Amino acid sequence: MNPREDRTTEDAELIRLFLKRDEAALKRTNEAYGARLKRLAERLLRDDYAAEECVSDALFEAWNSIPPNEPYGHLFAYIGRIVRCRAIDRAERSGAQKRSAVLVELTHEIEEAIPSRASVEDEASANELKRLINSFLASQPKEKRDIFVLRYWFMEPVKDIANKLGKSESSVKMTLLRLRGELKDHLKNNGYEV
Repeated sequence: MNPREDRTTEDAELIRLFLKRDEAALKRTNEAYGARLKRLAERLLRDDYAAEECVSDALFEAWNSIPPNEPYGHLFAYIGRIVRCRAIDRAERSGAQKRSAVLVELTHEIEEAIPSRASVEDEASANELKRLINSFLASQPKEKRDIFVLRYWFMEPVKDIANKLGKSESSVKMTLLRLRGELKDHLKNNGYEV
């Protein structure tokens, strides 16, 4: 069995534990994903304690939302989204420039291509934007998709992405610049006003 199949099998077992309301689900999920989830929160908050709180809160929210949700095949993404949202909310609430610097930097980068939250007026518009971004990413080669996701979903610094992928920082920056431009064109060509 390859590592991806192992992860899928383990995720299915974790979800079964959540569905049975077995508290072991929380402990085992934290063992499997806690460190990665914490790094995600730390990138935004730059505060170890706050990041741990975000992970704890996210696990509690997962406990309360599974069921009815059953995120088979994407448990990490499901809980990661919760951690990410909580960390962003906390960074925005703190108002401290030091803690929200990463958020501000990424917002400036991506706002060239994607409208701000304020301009995504309703749920239908937000869902359409999500669909278009997903279709854009699906059309990209794996390496470009990985660079985009690592930067804008996992909020990794360009330097870390370059090291991870064995590329130069300037190559990663150029790829991101081109991807933002292509995404903007994709959104416009599909009738989404940017």
